[in-house]
Amino acid sequence: MEVRNPLRKYWEMLKVQIKLDTSYAAWYWAGTFAIIVKLCTLYYFWTAVYENKETVGALSLSNMLTYMVIALLLEQYVSGVGNNLARMIKQGDIALELMKPYHLLDKLVAMDIGQKISNSMRTTFPMLLFAIWFVGIQLPRSLESFLLFTVSVVLGILIGTQLDLIIGILAFWTVNIWGLRLLRESVIQFCSGALVPLSLYPQWFQEMSMFLPFQSMVYIPVSIYTGSISGTQAYMAIATQFIWLIVITVLVRFLWTLAIRKITIFGG
Repeated sequence: MEVRNPLRKYWEMLKVQIKLDTSYAAWYWAGTFAIIVKLCTLYYFWTAVYENKETVGALSLSNMLTYMVIALLLEQYVSGVGNNLARMIKQGDIALELMKPYHLLDKLVAMDIGQKISNSMRTTFPMLLFAIWFVGIQLPRSLESFLLFTVSVVLGILIGTQLDLIIGILAFWTVNIWGLRLLRESVIQFCSGALVPLSLYPQWFQEMSMFLPFQSMVYIPVSIYTGSISGTQAYMAIATQFIWLIVITVLVRFLWTLAIRKITIFGG
């Protein structure tokens, strides 16, 4: 008797999403061009800021450029899946999806991961090489830093995905989540360290950020990359990310359980 792997169907969904993304060359070139423009803007902006000074908040120009470039590349991965869920709810497709032999949230996460893997291979890695070659950003200080950075990035992306699912689930009650998404993007950009390093913010804000999940999405991974967080601190930061991921995932499942009670399918 053949034993079926329950995760296989989600793996197939992930691969399908990668194939779909690689089919649209225009999106690829448009996204690549947009990132190149942003990289150039960052370079000239911070070069102008550092024109008459050697450091800003204890960060040299090289450190700042490295932080901002890595943060820019990571910022692309902290959202996305909630839009699809909200669209299904608004258009009524959610009823049919719930009748299919898979968990809808797991399907959305699998396809979102596939999209991000595709994006990383086609855009992020080439842009990272471009930034190393032309912008002159620094490489990780050691192999350990690189490995910890990789783990931290994965956890940060998953945290962002779960937070985005919360926004999508709220569409059960609000129908239109445009305002919520705008608020979410503003809060994440400001509080995650994607706009500027959190170390440049007032001390009270830095302390408050330690009790919020947003810095786990950008600031912690980038700080591990640059060496601002290293050694025992890096391992503790990753452990904190893991705890946040568990807490937010449990919250998502709880909200999902409440939300699907609002749906009546064929009178059931």
